[in-house]
Amino acid sequence: MLDTTVPPVPIEITDPTNARILAVSEDRISGFLLDPFAEIARLAELDEAVVHERLRAMLAAGTIRRIRQTLMATNLAPGALVAWRIPADKLDAGFDYLSKEEPFSGHVVIRSTDAETPGSGYRLWTTLKVPQGFSMTKHCDLLMQRIGADGYRVMPAKRLFALGVGHVRRRGMEPGSKTEELGAVMDTNIVALSDLDWRVLEPLKREFTVDEITANPWEGRAAEAGLSLDEFARVAQSLNERKVIGRFSTFLEHVKPSTGGTRVTRYNALFHWRVPEGREIEAGREIGRHHILTHAYWREGGPEFANVNIMAVAHGTDKAVVLEHKAAIDAHLEAIGMPVSYTNVFWGGRSEIKPSEISPSAYAEWCRATGIDPRHMRV
Repeated sequence: MLDTTVPPVPIEITDPTNARILAVSEDRISGFLLDPFAEIARLAELDEAVVHERLRAMLAAGTIRRIRQTLMATNLAPGALVAWRIPADKLDAGFDYLSKEEPFSGHVVIRSTDAETPGSGYRLWTTLKVPQGFSMTKHCDLLMQRIGADGYRVMPAKRLFALGVGHVRRRGMEPGSKTEELGAVMDTNIVALSDLDWRVLEPLKREFTVDEITANPWEGRAAEAGLSLDEFARVAQSLNERKVIGRFSTFLEHVKPSTGGTRVTRYNALFHWRVPEGREIEAGREIGRHHILTHAYWREGGPEFANVNIMAVAHGTDKAVVLEHKAAIDAHLEAIGMPVSYTNVFWGGRSEIKPSEISPSAYAEWCRATGIDPRHMRV
């Protein structure tokens, strides 16, 4: 008897077709496109129907955590990397609160160092965006009380030099792999938006459901905004031209194993360097050339972190290999004559990653829902 059973759609990143799609969809689709799935198909050299089917299956299975249009949030809301000094017996509860109850913290990570070093007492790390008009300091003071921390260090990004995920295409990358040209320099100036801009941004940035992975994916979002598709796209393209729009991205579940037991990555390393004052951009562009880095930026660590001023993030499945990548970057800095007076690595452990809410109206609603008058949180 002929077996007519339809085989299940592969959901693992190790599947060759899925790997081709993810090598593009993680961080190769820049800006706003009317049909980003068609562009993924074009660059992956696959039929659009195949791309739709595979992305739906991976999203439904949890291999992909989310699919969404990212925004350049650093240009939409004042943001910072925040390190929290918190007693060990409050660490997990603090993590839970910031990852589940507070929508303005994005990456929430418990970090550690291989030895006691400056800043090693700061175990809880978060990225934080406080919407325009509200105070970063007041918000951090509030969070410090709520999680029971006894101190924090706010480190806004002064410049960005690398920004991209691409875990699949980084698998097996050789230490020292880098671009021929210097890393780009991205500023963090805040862009003022109109009510119409926010009307488009709100639905634009929301995660896609499985059923929305189809041709013409923005039709429903335009209707939600009460606009024609043409008008929705016009505003979105205007935001793109003002450098408010980031990538259209698929985000993998790279910390926890997939249903089949596959890990995209195991080790999350935050590298620190202290370079001479006045040479931060030069050093950042040299560091940002290295392909292994998902993020690189100029942040001031202050005395709590031995006055480091360049930070970068790398991921990998083998700790020794991640350290080989770090050593290759260090060797490159030495070879070009860039003095480094201090360096360190903070390793990520328990982590949760979610988009930071950046809407001023959402911030006011959150304040009221948690018993705070939003007027008291304004700048």
